Amino acid sequence: MATNDYHFTTHWHLPNTTVQEISAILGNGPDLARWWPSVYLAVKELEPGDPQTGIGKVIDLYTKGWLPYTLRWQFRVTDAHPHGFALEAWGDFVGRGIWTFEQAGDDVNVTYDWKVSAGKPLLRNLSWLLKPVFSANHHWAMRMGYESLLIELARRHATTPAELALIPPPKPATTTSPAPMIFILAAGVTLLWFITKKR
Repeated sequence: MATNDYHFTTHWHLPNTTVQEISAILGNGPDLARWWPSVYLAVKELEPGDPQTGIGKVIDLYTKGWLPYTLRWQFRVTDAHPHGFALEAWGDFVGRGIWTFEQAGDDVNVTYDWKVSAGKPLLRNLSWLLKPVFSANHHWAMRMGYESLLIELARRHATTPAELALIPPPKPATTTSPAPMIFILAAGVTLLWFITKKR
């Protein structure tokens, strides 16, 4: 595996829902920016794909995590069925993702298998040193997705205006201050210098 290759597997357990509801939420690309705004800054559909399955749909994304850099990438839906879908990504990410939904009684278990190479120069050139940090950024983004999806489900399931009013909004995107990245880079260079000096 090259230093800029990443493979992540995420598991979510979502109560009181169905695979059909989760498929409808996660399959609606442009709506990601509304209910998952901590990560998806802007999303638009470039090609609609098949009207029944969504296969061939192309989505353009502008995203970020807790680190002060953004990513521009696209994906095409390459497979879709009632229990998930697969996508092919290019741009700042190059690879494939597979969403799988499994009904477990009244709940749904979600698995996301994400296997990509970092195409953005910052990630591609510094993954040899900061891969754990970039990986932590991904895990943070998926944790925000889980929290935001629980909020979205609560919003959809609210039966009265009073219930709806009690549901908090999803967390917004973090600030874009470069200070965290500067600190991480400095710490990484210091660690590298220390390791080299001890040899």
